[in-house]
Amino acid sequence: MFCPECGSTDKEMVGDVCIDCFLKEFQMIELERRIEVQICSHCNSKLEEGKWSDEFIPEEEIIYRALERNIKIADEVENEIINLEIDQIKGTIAYCYVEVIGEVHGTQIEETHDCEVKILKTVCPTCSKMQSGYYETVIQFRADSREIKAEEYAKADEIVERTLIKQSKSDKLAYCPQIAKLKEGYDYYIGSFKSGHKVAEALTEEFGGIVKESPRLISEDKSTGKGLYRVWISVRIPEFEINDFIGFEDKILQVHSISKSSVVGIDISTNKKHNIPMKNMENIDLVKKSEDIETATIISKSPQFIQILDPVDYSALDLNMKEEYDELNVGQEVKLIRIDNNVYLLS
Repeated sequence: MFCPECGSTDKEMVGDVCIDCFLKEFQMIELERRIEVQICSHCNSKLEEGKWSDEFIPEEEIIYRALERNIKIADEVENEIINLEIDQIKGTIAYCYVEVIGEVHGTQIEETHDCEVKILKTVCPTCSKMQSGYYETVIQFRADSREIKAEEYAKADEIVERTLIKQSKSDKLAYCPQIAKLKEGYDYYIGSFKSGHKVAEALTEEFGGIVKESPRLISEDKSTGKGLYRVWISVRIPEFEINDFIGFEDKILQVHSISKSSVVGIDISTNKKHNIPMKNMENIDLVKKSEDIETATIISKSPQFIQILDPVDYSALDLNMKEEYDELNVGQEVKLIRIDNNVYLLS
């Protein structure tokens, strides 16, 4: 066939022209001379197709990704190799070049393009929320019928901080912009619903207690018409603590452990372990605090009784002998608790 461009009749034809004339005008890639990229000046997340990425991306990687995203390869190109290089960065402009090696209709060709990538610094919606102290959840840390101790507050602060650090790997709003220290307890303001729930779970894992949620409508999203809610989560820890004495049903138990799901106690009459589901917390009564435990001395033993010296009035007090007292010796100190005019020796 005859090439209308060069008059050649012995070369491979591509469409209406020969291969040589075709390659003179052919470009393997299309790439704009200037590309603009919006990134958050706080977290380096990138805006792509109207959506912000949640991952932290180094600036050079953002530039390379911008180049890759804007390269359009012609259908005729095969076995292409693309090399991207940042020549220099001046201020917010990266001067780059792109080298392409590929095959077009069996002929290997090379091509280079210059390109500028302009970095536009802005603030993503998430960082904007963080700067404004935005929150979606309030954790109300309270105790049932008692004041929370200083060491419990310190432990709660540690749990909140540790949980949010862990959550921040997948949730940018895992932060606490404010802690309100009220007479009745602390209010922890948490950036997101998801992380707020994780904090509540972690607190009850440590302290036990009852969790209740109360969503409240705060405004309406004008673009969607949907309501915007905040959630108040009440974490109410038990009145009793480890080693306190509680009444449940017809038993008196010394608290052995507390978790978000249950209370484990030892029956002070039978020395048997009992597990009470935390959902029954309302039916558990605090009988005595661990501070009420007394110390007494054994003054005699018999097959029927063990006799101790009452630490209050120093009188002799006889208690029925039990198998677990066999290892106790005269002169030994023991722990006891008085409940309803009864005295119980503690294991």
